[in-house]
Amino acid sequence: MIARTALRIAAPVLLILAIVAIFLANDPLQRFTGSVPPVEELTVERTILDSGGISMLVRAGGSEPMRIAQIQVDGAYWSFTQDPPGTLDRMATAWLNIPYPWVTGETHHITMVTSTGVTFDHTIDVAVTTPSISANTLWSYGLVGFFVGVVPVALGMLFYPALRVGGMRAFAFALALTIGLLGFLLVDTLEEALKLAGEAAPGFHGPAMVWLAAALSFIALMTAGRRKGATLGSVGLAVSIALGIGLHNLGEGLAIGSAFATGAASLGSFLVIGFTLHNITEGIGIVAPLVDRKPRFSVFIGLAALAGLPAVAGVWLGSYAFSPHWAALALAVGAGAILQVIVEVGALLARRMQSNGGSWASVTTLSGISVGIALMYATAFLVQI
Repeated sequence: MIARTALRIAAPVLLILAIVAIFLANDPLQRFTGSVPPVEELTVERTILDSGGISMLVRAGGSEPMRIAQIQVDGAYWSFTQDPPGTLDRMATAWLNIPYPWVTGETHHITMVTSTGVTFDHTIDVAVTTPSISANTLWSYGLVGFFVGVVPVALGMLFYPALRVGGMRAFAFALALTIGLLGFLLVDTLEEALKLAGEAAPGFHGPAMVWLAAALSFIALMTAGRRKGATLGSVGLAVSIALGIGLHNLGEGLAIGSAFATGAASLGSFLVIGFTLHNITEGIGIVAPLVDRKPRFSVFIGLAALAGLPAVAGVWLGSYAFSPHWAALALAVGAGAILQVIVEVGALLARRMQSNGGSWASVTTLSGISVGIALMYATAFLVQI
């Protein structure tokens, strides 16, 4: 039985491979494409500035292998080395090392010319030395991630005693507030993911990757949370919220680390304070499902770590190994997790309101959703990178 099933699967696969091989061997479209130059794409994924000059990690796209023939920096041609040397196959990467005496704080324009004459431009907005890996820089960037991720979540959790006062109406308002907070976070996360996807190499099909990753993470988390028809309890829902926010903070940390490492983040201390104030609302949303419980203190510590510590890892990765496609993927997974949490919080709110003879579409819940969105929108003005 197993052998017969394997044969039924292998037969069409082999037939498909045979048809593809025959088509490529004969190349019936050659007379249409033989005189047309290949489409070339080149994406700069990472830039390093040090005492030796400028180094760029580039990824090739297009339909055929390509070769970088010349490089201009600020209008002048400069010698360069490529590692590995030679032509770049589709989706292959290489480091371009240019011994250019860049100037701290200045803007530098780079133009890469391929062997077919196609040019690709890259701009270094603010030239600063790329930090090297050391204990001091790891500590500094880790501290930034801690203040952006863990501290605001912990501060937001301090509102827990206030949320417990007021009975069912306060509980409904807290859950609705969480839906509003997460709703804004969902839109913001998807927007940032799609922006980063647009900066990635075309071969990754960034926008499609974002939507598919978000959908798959949502389906996977919903399946795990609803297995055997079960619904999440208060603590489980708080953990889901913390996980979703943690994944979002990972992507946020990647962007922050990259911005600081490339000098794109101005007013560094003010930016960190802005993120701290903005993310306080995340802590409120995490503890909202727990207002009718009295969990141990260790539960709050675990939730704060789950939601906040990914920001530390994100800042480290963003500072030393940022790639737009990986950042977009992390944010897309976070978006799917946030959507799953919104569904679960909404279901819990509807159940509680129905059990008390009310409706989820009440003034209390609509006010909570509106206040949550307004808080996130207002504090978002403080976190522009």
